Amino acid sequence: MSVPSQQSSSSEAVGHQKALTVRDIQDYKTRGERFLMLTAYDYPTAQILDQAGLPLLLVGDSLGNNVLGYPSTVPVTLDDMVHHAAAVCRGARRALVVGDLPFMSYQVSPEDGMRAAGRLLKEAGVTAVKLEGGVRCAGLVARLVDAGIPVMGHIGLTPQSVNLLGYRVQGRQAESVDRLLDDAVALAGAGAFSIVVEAVPAEVGKRITEAVDVPTIGIGAGPHTDGQVLVINDVLGLNAGPHPRFAKAYADLRSVITDAAKSLSAEITSGDYPGPEHTY
Repeated sequence: MSVPSQQSSSSEAVGHQKALTVRDIQDYKTRGERFLMLTAYDYPTAQILDQAGLPLLLVGDSLGNNVLGYPSTVPVTLDDMVHHAAAVCRGARRALVVGDLPFMSYQVSPEDGMRAAGRLLKEAGVTAVKLEGGVRCAGLVARLVDAGIPVMGHIGLTPQSVNLLGYRVQGRQAESVDRLLDDAVALAGAGAFSIVVEAVPAEVGKRITEAVDVPTIGIGAGPHTDGQVLVINDVLGLNAGPHPRFAKAYADLRSVITDAAKSLSAEITSGDYPGPEHTY
C-alpha cells in the first residue's frame, strides 16, 4: 500500500480548509498578527501559494510588467485582468483573491467602475477588487461596497499614474503626508476592507496604519504596516532587474531555469535525451 507524501497531505489539508473572507483578513489587525499577500498571475502559481497557506493573493495589473512585457501597468486591459484572474481563482481554494481594476476601467465614471468590478467578480471569480486613489475614489468605493463588492484601496505610489508622478517615493513633505492620511481615512470610511500603502517612508506607513481601523498592507512602506505585499517574480528571482529597493529575492529561479534549459539543450545535442526511459 502506498503512503501519501507529506506534500500531498498538506495540500489536501489546505484544500479542505474554509475559504477566507474579508472579515478574516480584518481579524489579522484585530489580533495584531502580521500577514503576507503575494501577486499571482496564473493557475500553477496560485495553487502553490494557496497550498503554502497565504491568506491573500493579488492578481495585480503588475502582470503588465511581469508577464506581458509592457513597460508599465498602463496598457493592461480589463480583458487581460479577467483572463488572468480567472486562472488564479481556479488555483486558489482557501486564499482570498483580489483583482486589480486596470487603468481607465474606473476613472471615467462610477458606472464604468461598477461594471468593471462586476466582471472581475462574475467572470473571473475574485472575491474583491483593488483600485488606486484615495479621496477621489471614496465615492466609487462606497458604491461598490453598497453593491456587495469588497474593495481594497491603494495609496502612495500608484503605478497607474506613472506618466504623471513617475516611480518616486511619496510622503516626503508634510503636505503630502497629510494628503495620504486623508486618503486612507476616506477609503476606510467608504468601506474599504484594507489599504495597500506603496513606497512611503516607514514613519508615514506607521502613521497611516495607526490612523485607520482596517489592515494596511505595505510595499516599500516600512515594517509598521499590518501586512506586506510583494510581486512574486521579485520574490522568486525571476526578473532581470533593476529591482526596487523594497524587493527581496528568496530564490534565484532565473538561474535555475537557465541552467535547466542549457542542460536539456546539451543532452539533446549529445543524443542523451530522449533515452529509452523516455521513449514509448
